[in-house]
Amino acid sequence: MNARYILGIDTSCDDTGVGIVELRPGGGVTVRANRVWSQTVHAQYGGVMPELASREHVERIDDVLEGALEDAGLTLGDLHAVAATSGPGLVGALLVGLMYGKGLAQALGVPFYAAHHLEGHIFAAAAEAELEAPYLALVVSGGHTHLFDVLAPGDYRLVGATRDDAAGEAFDKVARLVGLGYPGGPAIGEAALRGDPDAVPFKPPLKGQSGFDFSFSGLKTAALLAHRAGAKPDDLAASFQQAAVRTLVETTVRAAQATGRPTVVVSGGVAANRALREAFGRTGLRVVFPGPGLNTDNGAMIALSGAAAIMAGRAPSPLSVGAEAYAPLATVAAS
Repeated sequence: MNARYILGIDTSCDDTGVGIVELRPGGGVTVRANRVWSQTVHAQYGGVMPELASREHVERIDDVLEGALEDAGLTLGDLHAVAATSGPGLVGALLVGLMYGKGLAQALGVPFYAAHHLEGHIFAAAAEAELEAPYLALVVSGGHTHLFDVLAPGDYRLVGATRDDAAGEAFDKVARLVGLGYPGGPAIGEAALRGDPDAVPFKPPLKGQSGFDFSFSGLKTAALLAHRAGAKPDDLAASFQQAAVRTLVETTVRAAQATGRPTVVVSGGVAANRALREAFGRTGLRVVFPGPGLNTDNGAMIALSGAAAIMAGRAPSPLSVGAEAYAPLATVAAS
């Protein structure tokens, strides 16, 4: 069997992503291209405007696809399969990539695979190292904060999740509060380098819980009160980041100890945060992060998901598959 090329499309939120991976005869996978158009129109609103996101995807997806093919040195005729995110995400945005991917697969006469966005994030990190399940996977981004026990590819148990805001959402809101701009994650991280992380005392969320859930609404409220009390923006950013990172790392470490998993995959946009990476590096766990360009939403992670489906012998998805705003990857708590 010759190498096969899988195209992946992700338009779940405000990034138009198209990636291409090469699936080799022996089962190895290499990312050949990963083009992402990050929308800037939302900065003036301090958050993603769904209708504007959908329009931007429609306007940009052709160019992003052409760029990905050029980077990979391929043509449409070289593709062997197409994968696209079907959920979760913004329905209007999802529909752009999903319909585009289905139409492309039909026109090329190749199989189509509907991909789960969160599974794509897990595969994005797992592609960086040779991993054998079981292991834990923390998906932490602007829309998600979920902790999974990965028993096998496609077999997941939900260990913990946020009870309110996602971690990245909290970063965005605090950054907007203190005037640091959007997106909030990079802005908070940069400001934190200039601030005192101990200047504002944040109470640990869900202290004493027996489970492994997360909560960021209390930190967000505490940040608002500190801001009103006159806390310096850089100090507030550093203190908030320290508190958010601490709850993510400490909860994940407890889960790893409880499940006996020595390896943790950490993926999603917040996984790019330097403080988070440094904190996980001090835990003694084997922690795997996505490679460059694979932290935030992208098409390569969806192509990797498609490659995994092919290697597992999974049947292609029907072209009738629809977009799902809410699509749990796992709902049963690990015991």
